[in-house]
Amino acid sequence: MENNNNNQGQFQVEIPQEEAAGKYSNFAIITHSSSDFVFDFASILPGASKAQVRSRVIMAPEHAKRLLMALQENVVGYEKAFGTIKLPQAPQPQQEKGTIAPFAINKGEA
Repeated sequence: MENNNNNQGQFQVEIPQEEAAGKYSNFAIITHSSSDFVFDFASILPGASKAQVRSRVIMAPEHAKRLLMALQENVVGYEKAFGTIKLPQAPQPQQEKGTIAPFAINKGEA
């Protein structure tokens, strides 16, 4: 029998060519149910009234919490290496619950 103890917890991640470039997002909508979290990553131009979803990721609550912890760890590491990430201090209009955007979103139809 082979000894697999050296490889426990290790795996390779493959990125298909069509996914390697990534998708730009400057707006996110996060919703949840009792069994899932849904992350819609979108892009919107300043002054536009409509965002276009570029990618949707659905995960279990346990994985969403792991993502939150990993993101926190990475933001802390980034700020240690490159300095504090500054957010605009201007008062922000009331945003929809669960959205993250770098600028105010005007309600309307396109």
